[in-house]
Amino acid sequence: MLMRCVQKDSEAVLVDKALWDCLTCGLCELRCPSKIKYIEFMRDVRQLAITDGIKAECSHGGAFQSLYRIMTAQNLKQNRLEWLTKDLKTSQKGDYLYFVGCAPYFDIFFSELNVESLNSVKGSIKLLNKIGINPIVLEDERCCGHDLLWIGDVENFKKLAEHNLKQIEESGAKTVIFSCPEGYQTFSQNYPEFFGKNNFNVVHISQLLAEKINNNQLRFGELEKSVTFQDPCRLGRHSGIYDEPRSIISAIPKIEFHEMNKSRHRSTCCGVGCWLTCGVTAKTIQANRFHEAKQAGADTLITACPKCEIHYKCALQDQQLNDEVKIEIRDLIALAAEIVV
Repeated sequence: MLMRCVQKDSEAVLVDKALWDCLTCGLCELRCPSKIKYIEFMRDVRQLAITDGIKAECSHGGAFQSLYRIMTAQNLKQNRLEWLTKDLKTSQKGDYLYFVGCAPYFDIFFSELNVESLNSVKGSIKLLNKIGINPIVLEDERCCGHDLLWIGDVENFKKLAEHNLKQIEESGAKTVIFSCPEGYQTFSQNYPEFFGKNNFNVVHISQLLAEKINNNQLRFGELEKSVTFQDPCRLGRHSGIYDEPRSIISAIPKIEFHEMNKSRHRSTCCGVGCWLTCGVTAKTIQANRFHEAKQAGADTLITACPKCEIHYKCALQDQQLNDEVKIEIRDLIALAAEIVV
C-alpha cells in the first residue's frame, strides 16, 4: 500500500505544471539552513518527467528548445560567423578561444526589442583585441546545452557538450572565454560534472577585463549616467562572480553607480529561466526590479546576461507599467566596448 501511495505521489509531481515554474536561480539554497540542493533536485525531477514523455511548459512555442535539439544533428551546417566584421581580429590557432553562444539567434528572434546580444559579442572581441587577445572563434560551435540540461533533457545536452568539447580540443586552445553567464556556468561546472575535468581553463570576460583595469592596462572614456547592476543568477549565485562586473563599471569616469537593496548574492532573478516561465509572475518580478532600480537612484539598469536584457526589454513593452519605472537597459560588455579608449 505504501509503495502504491509513493508511486502515485511521484506521478502527481511529474505531471504537475508547477514542476516547470522553478527559476533554478539558487536563492532558495542560499537561505536554506539545511544546505539542501534544491535546484539540482529540480533538474533531476525534470529529467524523470522528460524521460516519461512529459513535455515542459515552454514559452515562445518551444522555439528555442527545438533550436537547441536541431543543433545536435551531426550533419548540421551553420553560417555562424557572418556577423564578424573586418575590425574584429580573430585567429585560426592560439591559446585563447571565445565561445560566442546563442547571441546570433537571440538578435534575430527578438529584433523588435532592439537587444544588444550581438553587440555584446562584437564588444567582447573588441575588448579582447584591446588587451592583446585575438581569440579563436569556432565555425561550428553549438549551444552549450544549458537550457536543455535544466529542463531535464540530459541526453541532448550531452550531445551538444560532446560536440563542443571536441571542437575545442581540435582547436588547441588553452583558455575558453565567455561573456554569457550560462555558457560560463555550464562549461565550468556542468561539463566537468558529466565528462570529467576540462583540458582547458574557463574564464568569464569580466575577470580578464577587471584584471587589466587593476593593472591600468584598460581605460574608458567618460560617461555621465546614473546606473545600477543586475547580477545574473548564473554569474552571481551559481559562479560567485560579483566584484569583476562592478570593477568595470567603477572604472568608467563620471558614471554614478547605485547599488540596489537586493544585490550580489541577494539579487533578484530577472524572472525567467530556460524560456519556461514567461508569464504574470515573471512580469511582476521584473516590474518590482525596475522599481528597486529607480529607488536606488538609477536611470540605467546594466546587466551582463543576454537573457536578462531580453526579458527586461520585453517587460518594458508592457503598457501597464507606469512611466516612473521606465528605465534604460544596457549590456555591460556592449557598453564598455563603446567607450573603451
